[in-house]
Amino acid sequence: MIRFLQTDNRMVKALIVVIIGAASVTMVLYLIPGLGGVGSSSPDTYAVVYPHWYSRILSSGDSISQARVEQITENQLQQRDPQYASNPMIVQIFEQQVGQQLVQQKVMVVEAHKLGIYANDDDVRHYLHTGPAGQVLYPDGKFIGEDAYRQLIDERMHESVPDFESEIKDEITIRRLQALITAGVTVSDQEARDTYLKQNIKIKFDYAVISADDLRKTINPSDAELEAFFKTNAARYAEAVPEERKITYFAFTDSQIPGGVPPPSQQAVQQYYNEHESDYSVPEEAKSRHILISVPPNADAKTDAAAKAKAEMVLKLLQAGGSWTELAKKYSDDPGSKDTGGELGFATRGKMVPAFDNAIFTQKIGEIDIVKTNFGYHVVQVEERQAAHTQPLSEVQASIIATLTRQAETAAEDSYAEQLTSEAIKNGLEKTAAAHHLELVTTEPVAQDGVIAALPDSAQILSKAFQAKQGDPPQSAPTGEGFAIFQVTGIVPAHAPAFADWKSHVLDDYRQEKLPALLSEKTNELADQAKAANDLAKAAKAAGATVKTSDLVGESGQVPDFGEVGQVAPQLFEMNVGAISGPIDAGRTGVVVKIDQKQAPSADEIEKNLDQTRDELLDQRRDEAFRVFVGNVWNDYKKRRLVVINAKPRGPQLPGQQAPGT
Repeated sequence: MIRFLQTDNRMVKALIVVIIGAASVTMVLYLIPGLGGVGSSSPDTYAVVYPHWYSRILSSGDSISQARVEQITENQLQQRDPQYASNPMIVQIFEQQVGQQLVQQKVMVVEAHKLGIYANDDDVRHYLHTGPAGQVLYPDGKFIGEDAYRQLIDERMHESVPDFESEIKDEITIRRLQALITAGVTVSDQEARDTYLKQNIKIKFDYAVISADDLRKTINPSDAELEAFFKTNAARYAEAVPEERKITYFAFTDSQIPGGVPPPSQQAVQQYYNEHESDYSVPEEAKSRHILISVPPNADAKTDAAAKAKAEMVLKLLQAGGSWTELAKKYSDDPGSKDTGGELGFATRGKMVPAFDNAIFTQKIGEIDIVKTNFGYHVVQVEERQAAHTQPLSEVQASIIATLTRQAETAAEDSYAEQLTSEAIKNGLEKTAAAHHLELVTTEPVAQDGVIAALPDSAQILSKAFQAKQGDPPQSAPTGEGFAIFQVTGIVPAHAPAFADWKSHVLDDYRQEKLPALLSEKTNELADQAKAANDLAKAAKAAGATVKTSDLVGESGQVPDFGEVGQVAPQLFEMNVGAISGPIDAGRTGVVVKIDQKQAPSADEIEKNLDQTRDELLDQRRDEAFRVFVGNVWNDYKKRRLVVINAKPRGPQLPGQQAPGT
C-alpha cells in the first residue's frame, strides 16, 4: 500500500517514548555500571528499591514487577521486529536491559523525592499535551476523549491509564532532578567559539596508501620458516582439526512410505473448511486511484490555496476526459503511484488515513472528487468496491487439499520414522534397513558443520549425532525429504594436523602475525622519506604506494582507504598547509598525508552558530555531571544494599552470565 496514505504510526510510537523516559535521561541512567542483585524478594517482583536502611526492616520499598519488565520488553521487541519476540536469547537480553533501566530510574525517583521533587496530575496533563504524544492525544489541539485515551493506552501500552501516567510522573521527576543537579554547569562564549572552530575546520589532502592486502602477498616465508612457526605455535594447532564422526544410517522419502499417503476425502475438506471458515472471511474493500498535490506541513494559507487550485485544475481535466496515466505522471506528488496512473489497488477499511478512507468507502463508484488529508489534496476516483463476504468452499478447496495433504504426509513420515526407529533399536540398523528395502550407508568422518552429500539436508542429523555418544541407540532426524534413522559408529577426536596437511593455513596465520609489524615498518619508512625529501609523491613511488586526493572534508568526513578523518587522524586538522604527517594506521592501510588546503569557518559563521554550539556543549556537560551524580548515588545504594534484584531470566543463560540475586 502507498506509504503516503497509510495511517501515520510515528505519532503513535511517541507513546512508547514516555514509558521509559527521555533519551538523554535514559542514557545517563543506563550507562552506570555495576547493576547486580542483592538479597531476595517475592517471586513476582523483579526488584525493590529501599529509600533508607530501615526501609528494608519495615519492608517499605518501591517495587518493580517482573510482569512490567516483561511487558515493556515485549513492547520494545514488537516496535523493532516482532520476530525478535520468538528468540529466547534476544528476549533475555532485552529483559536485562529493561530491568536495569527501570531499577536505575526508580533509584533516581527515590532520590528526587528525598529532595522534595515531585510531579502532579497537572504536570502530566501538560506533558501529554505538549510532549511527544501531543499530536496523538490532542489532534488540532482538542483532546481525543477519555474513552479513546483509555483504549489507546490499553491497545498500545497494554496497561492501565493510572500506571501509564505514574510512569510519566517519574519521567518528569527525573528531569527536574537532573535540572537541579546540573543547574550550576556553564559554558563560556570563548569555549563555544573554540569548539565550533575545531569542529568545523575542513582540510583537503593528498595521501599515500600502502595496502595491507597487497603487503600480505609479499610475505613469503620458506618451508623451514613455516614449519618452525608451526612448531612454536603447537598449542594453537593442538585441536585445529575439529572432531569428526562416522554415521551409519538409512533414509526414506515420502514416496517410500508403505501404502503411500491417500488424498484427503471431500468430507475431510468440508470439515476443515467448517472449522476454519473465519479464515476465509474477506473484509469490505475499495479499489481507488488518486493524484496527490502535496502541501508541506505548517504551510501558509497562500501555499495551501495554490495546491487546492492545482488539484481543482487536475479534477477538471479528468472530468473532461483527460488520461489518468498522463496526468498522474505529470502532476502527482505520490512517487509510489504516479507512474501507474495513480492506481492504489484494493484497500480495507482503516488502512488509509481517515479522510481518504472515508472517501473511498462513501464516494460513488466512478465519481472523481477532491479529498484533503494531512498530505495535501487528493484527486480521487473509486473504481470498484467489494462487500465483506466469506469465500465459498469452491474458491479455497485447492488450498485446503494442499494443506491437508501436507499434514497427512508429515504425520505419515513421523509415524513411519517412529516405527523404523523402534525396529532399529530392537533389531539393529542393518536388519531393519534390509527388511524395508532401504540402503544402509556409513559416512566418512564428517565434522559438525559439514554435510552428508547424499541427504538433501543433513543439518539436523549432524546436530543430533554430535550430541550422542558412540553406540547410543538409533534415533531419527528429518532430512528435508523424509527422515534418516542413524547411529554414531565412530568418533575421530579433534587433533593437531600434520604440517604438510595444514601448510596453507599455517601460511595464512604466519602472514597475519607478521603483517602489522611490516605495515608499520613500511609506513614509517614512507613517512621518513617523504619528510626528508619534502615530496610525498616521490616517496610514494619509491615505496610502491598509491597516491590519492581527498575532497574538502571535516572531522566526520569519510575518505576512501582512510576512513573517518576525525577518528583515524584528528591531528591532521592542526597541521599547516604543505605539512607532511607521520605514519597513520588506518586499519587495513598505512597512510601518510600532505595537507593541500585548510578552510576555517569565518568569524561571522562562528558567531551565527554560537548559541547552538553553546547549547550542545551545555547539554553534553550537564549529561556528564548528572552521570557522575547518578554513579555516586548508585554506588551508595549498592554499598548500603538498598536495591534487591530478584530477576529470573527466561531462556538460556548467556555465556559468562551470573545468575541475578547473587
